[in-house]
Amino acid sequence: MKRLLLLAFLSLANTSFGQTLKPGFDKKEYLQLLYAYSRWGDSAFYSKIPESKIYKKKNRRYRSEEMGLENSWEMYETPTQSVISIRATTNNPTSWMGNFYAAMVPAVGKIKLNDSLCFDYHFADNPKAAVHVGWTLATGYLMPDILDKVKKSYSKGKKEFIVFGHSQGAGIAYLVTAQLLHYQETGELAKDIQFKTYCSAAPKPGNLYFAYDYEMATQFGWSVSVINPLDWVPEVPISIQILTDFNTTNPFKNAKKMIRKLPFPKNILAGYMHNQLTKHNRKAVKQYQRFLGKVASKIVAKKLKGYKSPEYFESSNYVRTGSAVILKPDAEYHEKFPDNDTTLFVHHGLKAYIFLAKKL
Repeated sequence: MKRLLLLAFLSLANTSFGQTLKPGFDKKEYLQLLYAYSRWGDSAFYSKIPESKIYKKKNRRYRSEEMGLENSWEMYETPTQSVISIRATTNNPTSWMGNFYAAMVPAVGKIKLNDSLCFDYHFADNPKAAVHVGWTLATGYLMPDILDKVKKSYSKGKKEFIVFGHSQGAGIAYLVTAQLLHYQETGELAKDIQFKTYCSAAPKPGNLYFAYDYEMATQFGWSVSVINPLDWVPEVPISIQILTDFNTTNPFKNAKKMIRKLPFPKNILAGYMHNQLTKHNRKAVKQYQRFLGKVASKIVAKKLKGYKSPEYFESSNYVRTGSAVILKPDAEYHEKFPDNDTTLFVHHGLKAYIFLAKKL
């Protein structure tokens, strides 16, 4: 009799907490993650947002100290799962610098974080893949701590991990997920661990080649990006495409040679048009590298003693990444969350995302 009661209890517990992660968007799963995430703020921040029924405060096993550019993360545990929840931008200017430091760096490399810490990272296999340098820096600070806690959770029998982030936290979550998957490839982490990622209100983390690699590694529903189409954050960083952003085989590669073969004066006119259509984008990318790379890195170095700026990747072709779930604002939403030039985050906040997610 006792054995039957025990089996019944375990069956109920497994049903309540979701014993097996499933690919694809799960409305209940996403809402519970948002509810838990709201507790990063104070009571005024999460006013009228219910506490998660699954990821309650008592299930929070760890919250890290602030590190890097005011980055932090926490871990929730249920009987079968662990959740890696990455904090978004805070009101601290240092935290915002992590977003503005937006030059691109190669998706594979090494970055010196401070006098004593270097981060060897591998976010994608494609040599043309590039990512946001500020969120790479943040990932570098968070990753040793995350890796250690994942290993400890695994040693306790946990094989299912959800990576979650909202806003800046989502931008970092892409890179954290990519690095964890790489650790599985190298044997640093066990291959029987299943990772699932929710990037909520996510900005663009890297270029098209990073997106291709990331989406191949997480395809068929193992990474979901949830977007309110009225939210401006998924539209940043600003994207600028230049000819070198294209694949090796493309119609623009030999454009100058083809133009030179044209008869006079067509060659002069076509050459002028080609130059006008391409030089401004190239100049814009260089300006982005200057201000959002070199200038921003000097400010970062004042905060992180010993930080050394990496070599930048000549691109600013940021793209949306991951399998997208697009929320649908309706008349009721517009009435409750009207456009407001003085409240820039009206469509970006948790309450807006919770409101729309409930309607799915």
